[in-house]
Amino acid sequence: MTKLPVVSCNDVIKALAKIGYYVRYQKGSHIHLRHPYRKPLTIPHHNATEKCFALFLAS
Repeated sequence: MTKLPVVSCNDVIKALAKIGYYVRYQKGSHIHLRHPYRKPLTIPHHNATEKCFALFLAS
C-alpha cells in the first residue's frame, strides 16, 4: 500500500475547486466546502504552516 501525500490545506482547496467544490463558509479553523451534487466536505485549516493529510474518495 502506498503512502498518502502530505499537502497544504490551500492546495487541497485549490484541487477540490477544480472539480467543482466551493467554499461555503469557515467556522473557526475548519473550512466547509460544498458541491452541486457531491457530498459536502470539511477541511481543517489550523494555521498556514501546518500540513494536512488529504484522502480523495471517489463517490
